[in-house]
Amino acid sequence: MIPRLKDLYFKEIQKNLKEKFGFKNPYMSPKLEKIVVNMGLGLDGNDAKIVKSCEEDLAKLAGQKPVITKFRKSIANFKTRKGTNSGLKVTLRKNQMYEFIDRLVNIALPRIKDFRGLSSNGFDKFGNYTFGIKEHIIFPEVNFDRVDKIRGLDITIVISSLNRNHSFELLSNLNFPFIKKGDN
Repeated sequence: MIPRLKDLYFKEIQKNLKEKFGFKNPYMSPKLEKIVVNMGLGLDGNDAKIVKSCEEDLAKLAGQKPVITKFRKSIANFKTRKGTNSGLKVTLRKNQMYEFIDRLVNIALPRIKDFRGLSSNGFDKFGNYTFGIKEHIIFPEVNFDRVDKIRGLDITIVISSLNRNHSFELLSNLNFPFIKKGDN
């Protein structure tokens, strides 16, 4: 079954972006390529029980099993050793990516306490968007009673576009709650 957001993109959003930016071909309009969800563990990466519980939580909210990331070099000030666990990450593509975006925008972000919107400063020069979430328990898939510690998430949305404005317009059409200029 095709995800609701993917169907909406190909039927309406792609055509709207083509007309707005004057593209000759609808395939020139920006599109989502992948989403990377990252959860850093820090010093808790050495504890196998904590890594296992975080891995289960991330698998539930992303819909696929995460990969354990390792430190690349030892840094004494950060108390890290080369080769030890540093965090978890999941790369979502195709249908899972659209389902995750739909749940993130319509269910998870409105559950954040005192949420005013996402900053539009998270775009890089290639048009990719990155933002952080302080609590991973905003997703309804995560059982609040079983969580030992509330952890943060970094979400990177990789977009094939020509610049920031095209990416911003795509995410706005996907109902991302950006802060309007002038709102405080």
